[in-house]
Amino acid sequence: MRTPYSPATIRNILCVFPRYTPSFGTFHHSYSLLGGVRAFMPPQGLLLIAAYLPESWPVRFVDENRSPATTEDFRWADAVMVSGMHVQQRHIQDITRRAHACGKPVAIGGPSASGCPEMYPDADFVHVGEIGDATDRLIEILDGLAGRPEGLQQVFTTQDRLPLNQFPMPAYELISIPDYFLASVQFSSGCPFTCEFCDIPALYGRNPRLKNPEQVVAELDRLRIGGAQSVYFVDDNFIANPKAAADLLPHLVTWQKRHRYPLRIACEATLNIAKNEKTLELMRDAGFVTIFCGIETPEPEALHAMSKSQNLRLPILDAVETINKYGMEVVSGIIIGLDTDTPDSADRIIEFIRASQIPILTINVLYALPKTPLWDRLERAGRIRNEEGRESNVDFLLPYDTVLGMWRKCIEAAYEPRAIYGRYAYQQRHTFRNRPWYPMDPRRLAPHNVRRGIGIFARLFWRLGVRSSYRADFWRMAARTLGRGRFEEFVQSAVVSHHLIEFARQCLAGMPEPSFYAPSRTLAPVPAAEA
Repeated sequence: MRTPYSPATIRNILCVFPRYTPSFGTFHHSYSLLGGVRAFMPPQGLLLIAAYLPESWPVRFVDENRSPATTEDFRWADAVMVSGMHVQQRHIQDITRRAHACGKPVAIGGPSASGCPEMYPDADFVHVGEIGDATDRLIEILDGLAGRPEGLQQVFTTQDRLPLNQFPMPAYELISIPDYFLASVQFSSGCPFTCEFCDIPALYGRNPRLKNPEQVVAELDRLRIGGAQSVYFVDDNFIANPKAAADLLPHLVTWQKRHRYPLRIACEATLNIAKNEKTLELMRDAGFVTIFCGIETPEPEALHAMSKSQNLRLPILDAVETINKYGMEVVSGIIIGLDTDTPDSADRIIEFIRASQIPILTINVLYALPKTPLWDRLERAGRIRNEEGRESNVDFLLPYDTVLGMWRKCIEAAYEPRAIYGRYAYQQRHTFRNRPWYPMDPRRLAPHNVRRGIGIFARLFWRLGVRSSYRADFWRMAARTLGRGRFEEFVQSAVVSHHLIEFARQCLAGMPEPSFYAPSRTLAPVPAAEA
């Protein structure tokens, strides 16, 4: 549904999504190998707002991970809407500055503004919370506004949230879906767990709210028609409501079978999903191939300390093996700098990586997000440090340089080319072979897709197989995977490994920040605008 507010005027709305700081999780080094990919995932929240606006209001949508908003865009707009996370703070502020230079009012919402509205004093309007009554009030104000408002900043806080089963379909028509590494869809919001470092319960609640299966299937239809081939469920925890997830999965299985499995699906879930093998079986049948699990650390005492004991309901390695048994690769988050860490923790993490054979790990230095139990505890102890030049706002118990050294040691060991290709060889033998052979979706054989596929293989063979310093390891992986006819897995393994190897090398050279959650110290370059 759209807003119930009936506007008296027509307002041109420019929605701008800020650039991400490069990280392990954005896979930006992979884009040039894939041909045409220019950004990671479509921004669900801002696309939802665009779809909720009055139907009579023209909307332009700019994702600055793809190309920048131009001066002409700002001049066209009557108002600018921006959404993003804390890691995008500097880019959000930069968009605000550019809009104001053109005399346009700016409304900022999303996770960062909702968690810390005080971080955006220059915004004309701040929207705190999810879509709902505050959104309607903001739309009403914009309807009667000409230019920037006079006086103090106005803050709108949602008291009555719009139920997810009344959400409009995100405005996918405003973007080019093939420009993205992954498409995205949302099923639920909120998580029942209270992990110390996580701000999800404070922002979205502990009682998961849900879309109905028909909404999800309709969105998958739109994404399929738009050219998506891989979709990520952006839910904070896909099994936050286990019964609801179990009810959704048969609908996904039916949809995939009807369309000859056009999509490969990934999601985020807590590691205790391994206890429910019926759900894993349905996920395999629905085309799920990857699950991101926030394992964080292999050390049980650390998991207890961060209130993440759900990771201990099964031995961690047994849980990973169970998920692999159903054909799904595990991606893991790892945190360095916990209070329970010792100088030997890096060695234990490296041993865990070798034992688990998880290929992709987002290894971050601990960063305290506002509105989390971790922030509150550290603030009471005087251990929050917001100093320029630091890689984290946490005053670690271990020496600062020791923590950074542990982080560098872990990423160097994890992403040495032979090591990551070796873990993918394990996945080929123990995980990928457990996936069903999906029928060929005729759309994948369309001429433009065939040409794109040939281009991908050519770039992989030339750049990784001829020009890279790890070409011998690449060809060993290629021979194993292609020899078994696993063409999709070959492309996935090659492009992801390339990104992780290159990004790790940049990290070791001191270029990117060690925490994806820390606001960037500098503005990342915005891609050049298209002619």
